[in-house]
Amino acid sequence: MTTTSPDITLYHNARCSNSRGALALLRERGIEPAIVDYIAQPLDAAQLKSLVARLAVPVRELLRSKEAAYTELDLGNAARSDDELIAAVAAHPELLNRPIVVTPRGALLCRPPERVLEVL
Repeated sequence: MTTTSPDITLYHNARCSNSRGALALLRERGIEPAIVDYIAQPLDAAQLKSLVARLAVPVRELLRSKEAAYTELDLGNAARSDDELIAAVAAHPELLNRPIVVTPRGALLCRPPERVLEVL
């Protein structure tokens, strides 16, 4: 039996195998999370700051360094502030590492996807 769980949110990119894997693990456990397709509907700076705060990790840990925009925007430069990094992700949502799962037990970047089990 699948239960829709509005208290569990998956920040999801359907093109990402890790993201699809985390969603599959949730569904295997009968959980249908609220899915945020942050590529189709990018998060603004305030939403990203809130998500970073929930994750309790440095902003840099959420950046995908293999994306072209990362190099083009010189985001590897240690002089870049958190606000600059967040603005870059808001403008280029593909830079956000995924999947991110938020539950009542916490928020976690789920790479590998099995990490989703840690917050259930």
